[in-house]
Formats: sequence, structure tokens, C-alpha cells
Amino acid sequence: MAIEQTLVLLKPDAVERRLCGRILSRFEERGFRIVGLKMLKVTPELSKQHYAEHVEKPFYPLLEEFITSAPVVAMVLEAPEAVQVVRDMMGKTNGRESAPGTIRGDYGLSRQMNLIHGSDSVDSAKREIAIYFDASELLDHTPVLNDMGCASDER
Repeated sequence: MAIEQTLVLLKPDAVERRLCGRILSRFEERGFRIVGLKMLKVTPELSKQHYAEHVEKPFYPLLEEFITSAPVVAMVLEAPEAVQVVRDMMGKTNGRESAPGTIRGDYGLSRQMNLIHGSDSVDSAKREIAIYFDASELLDHTPVLNDMGCASDER
């Protein structure tokens, strides 16, 4: 198993509904390491860069309007198979279809206002992390407490 990094965005609806702490705590409790964390306002230019594959699609204007409507919390999380584990924790895109116990299943009812973004592959994660974070903003540290989140052969 490989240690991976993934980008997670807590979208404007998570920020406005004051769910950031609850959502972030789920990742910490699961054993993820927070490597980078910041709050920012997504500009139309940043939105186009992040969602480049969607810019020409008919739904893009509403997506840009939403993602630029309020601040987001951007974070880089690290764990074994981080990309897939985050996606499983998020649940289906549409909150109405997400299983209870997932972030969207517990807090969401919308397809578009779906609280959270997580990279969909390791390659996407690398691209997206570089959009939101400079290398100097990502901190590599050894935990002071014993790492009991996974066995040494899983790291």
C-alpha cells in the first residue's frame, strides 16, 4: 500500500453551514495526517483552472457561481490509499443518494451543493494540490505520539 496525498475542499455550503470542524474531525479520527490547511476565496480564474475539464459543459456556470460564492477550506490529507478512502467517506455526489455514515449522506441533500470535493485519482490529486498549495505550504512532520493508525508495512 502506498501513502498518498489528496486534495479536499470543504465547499462554500460546508463553510456557511459551519460544518468544517465536524467534517475535518472525521478525517483526523480516521487517521489521516493533515499536511496542508487553509481558507481561501475561489476566484473565477481559479475555478476554471480547477474544473478545466468542465468549463465548456452546460452546468459549468452554476458550478462556478457556487464555488466562488463564499470561502472554501482547502486541505491536503495523507494516508495509505488516501484518494479512495476520502472518496468513500464523502459518499455519492448527490447527497440524497449517499448512504448514511458518509459526509454527504449525513449532511447533504443536494447534487450541486454537496459540501466537499476530493480528488478522483492520484494524478488528479497532484494536479489539484499544485493549484491550491505551494510546496512550501505542505508540511512533512513526524508525529510525536506513536503512529498507531496502521501497521509499518502499510506506510
